[in-house]
Amino acid sequence: MSEDGPAPLPAHRKRYGPRAPQWLRPAILYVLLAVAAYQLSGWLFHNLRGFLGLLFLAWLLSITLEPVVDRLEGYGLRRGAATGLVLFGLLAFAVGFVAVFGTLLAEQLGQLLKALPDALTAVTEWANRVFDTNFTTGPELLRLTPETVRDLVQRFTPGVLGVVSSVVGVVFQAMTMLLFVFYMSAEGPAMRRTISSWFPARQQRVISTVWEISVEKAGGYVVSRLILGAVSAVGTGIFLMIIGVPYWLPLALWTGIVSQFVPTLGTYLAIALPAIIAAANQPIDGLWVVLFGTAYQQVENYVLHPRITSKTVSIHPAVAFGSVIVGASLFGAIGALVSVPVVAVLQALVETYGRRYELVVDTGDTGNTGNTGDTGGPDDAAPGPEPGDR
Repeated sequence: MSEDGPAPLPAHRKRYGPRAPQWLRPAILYVLLAVAAYQLSGWLFHNLRGFLGLLFLAWLLSITLEPVVDRLEGYGLRRGAATGLVLFGLLAFAVGFVAVFGTLLAEQLGQLLKALPDALTAVTEWANRVFDTNFTTGPELLRLTPETVRDLVQRFTPGVLGVVSSVVGVVFQAMTMLLFVFYMSAEGPAMRRTISSWFPARQQRVISTVWEISVEKAGGYVVSRLILGAVSAVGTGIFLMIIGVPYWLPLALWTGIVSQFVPTLGTYLAIALPAIIAAANQPIDGLWVVLFGTAYQQVENYVLHPRITSKTVSIHPAVAFGSVIVGASLFGAIGALVSVPVVAVLQALVETYGRRYELVVDTGDTGNTGNTGDTGGPDDAAPGPEPGDR
């Protein structure tokens, strides 16, 4: 700056004004690229949501089968042959179940759907009579009228072409998922080595640890739930047969599936439907079903569940319920099914790589906050677990 005042501006700055900062143009470019990437990822996610859910479900099934495939491979079988043998065994079991119980299940399920409105009406009338309530009964209970039924039939009953296309679509999705399951399980170690080779040595150890945690937690969770669901379905079916409740097979399957794969509310929803059907036939039978469900739940909680799920992650019920809602919102029914195993894996990863620090103030002594002793620092905190410790 001279003594006569500030230096005069150059001619181009007089004409166009002050020059913009150098960082402004790159920043605008990065913001536009970020917005474009966000829009593109949202569009891809919306259009590929079904395929991504199917792919993730196939991965979940593949890591569920991996412990069995590893054991068969240890006996000398090639990994591809071991995977094919396990899948063939599962398909044979499914075909055998349909051959033995398929006709009975279809008949009882159709009869159950027809009898459900009358059963709800009978239970409601019994509650009004015993407890002096005034709940709605009759067709208005489910708002079922001949016109409503006709509209529902016309809406949800497709023609011959629609049935054929639906069957072809289901078969195609099933074959696609089985193909992904086979390759993900048979080529699991090779795929893990290929992915690990893209990263340095330290990240390779992290990938190996994450993979092991996923196989252990997610696979163990699914296997344990399948076992508990099978035990619950068999026990409930036998009890319903003994006391003479109709439609025992679909009710038993309903109880086994809902009680294990719907967290928090599944236990109550699972036993509610058999109790309603039993009470519609004999009110005392509904009470017996409720008592059986309560007793079995205690046996499962204190005897079966700790032993079968000893190697899986214990998830807080509120977290599990919230994960199901989020999974269903993102991926529909498949998302609701796989959400809890995903949360189990994430929780195990946090426990593995997370670090807990000592509390500087005793939470039970809120009155004496002035004398906290050595508060310590980052170097004084308890070290976190090693990547391999779970």
